[in-house]
Amino acid sequence: MHHASDILLTLFVVFAAAQVGGELAQRLKLPGVVGEIAAGCVVGPSLLGWITPGQIAAGTPLDVLAEIGVVLLLFSVGLETRLEDLKKVGKAALLVGVVGVVVPFGMGTLWAHGSGFGWDNAMFVAAAFVATSAGITARVLQELGALQRTESKVILGAAVIDDILAMLLLGVVVSLQGGEGFQPGHLLVVLGEAVGFIAVIGWGGARVMRWNSGWLDKPRHAQSPLLIALALCLGLAYVSTLFGLAAIIGAFLAGMIASETRQQHTLEQQTQPLLALLTPFFFVVTGSKIDLHELASADALWMLLVVTLIAIVSKLVGGGLGALSLGKRGATIVGFGMVPRGEVGVVIASLGLAAGVFSNRVYAIIVAMSLLTAMVTPPVLAWLLRHTPANDGAAVADTSSQ
Repeated sequence: MHHASDILLTLFVVFAAAQVGGELAQRLKLPGVVGEIAAGCVVGPSLLGWITPGQIAAGTPLDVLAEIGVVLLLFSVGLETRLEDLKKVGKAALLVGVVGVVVPFGMGTLWAHGSGFGWDNAMFVAAAFVATSAGITARVLQELGALQRTESKVILGAAVIDDILAMLLLGVVVSLQGGEGFQPGHLLVVLGEAVGFIAVIGWGGARVMRWNSGWLDKPRHAQSPLLIALALCLGLAYVSTLFGLAAIIGAFLAGMIASETRQQHTLEQQTQPLLALLTPFFFVVTGSKIDLHELASADALWMLLVVTLIAIVSKLVGGGLGALSLGKRGATIVGFGMVPRGEVGVVIASLGLAAGVFSNRVYAIIVAMSLLTAMVTPPVLAWLLRHTPANDGAAVADTSSQ
């Protein structure tokens, strides 16, 4: 019972901190997600210590709740995203995904090598610059009611492509660290599996659901559509990990499939209480993972500044170049939408630390960069979206897909 009571106290602290942080951020005209991440920094090990490193380790109750929270968040985003809408921005999303990976990886590699890393280790460090955290951008877009904008659809489509390419790059750098050498055949197989999974589940599942969604109403439980949709969400989240993809990709595809049903609006309403309960855990846990003690020197802070600027500029340039068909303002929105690294950068940093690629200080800097990009982006993205007409660039995007 004592152990259970400790867990409940921790959950209370995290949830209460999220609400206070979110409320303060909104009073300051910032997206709530910024306050939730900042709250994680405050109650985490670096400051108040109300959350200990052991409580946010992989597999702990708090970590599991955070994972479920971001999975449900991407499921809800998928509910508001139809396959036909993504197809309209397919070319732009592909360009944003590819260029938005190549530019950060190149700039990150050059910086790391110039900082004293060998080329193999430099590429490992650069892998942390590559992958976008779709969860953070999706939360901002959802808060602002902007998921139906053309730029938002490009960002979400590019995030899926981004995840595939990031997975392949990580496979390359890990194999180089292990002395296995570059194995293009194996990576092509992995790429084929990932693309095949997304195509079959996303395209095939959406078409099947569009033809016949009446079976969701056949079970007699009043909330059977929601329960079946949640089962689909968790199942596809798991299956996506078997293909080397992030669980949130499977959850997003599950939501996109469910968006083709006539119960779409009902599902959106029924998922709101679940999102209100669980998604704050993800953002607070993300913020609590930064170790401020490793940054308590002028050299470390200078390196953090440089790394964060590279991370922001490289994604802004890469994503923006890929989205030029949306016009300058639309391309800027997409570029900033691809900036947050969030949990993806943290995961890669953890792998690098475990492999002995870099020190605790470099690890802390990469984690801090991941979280800073997650905190800097939302207010900028919110300002851009509020000051840009909703139809800006839409015609260009539609014609480019034909």
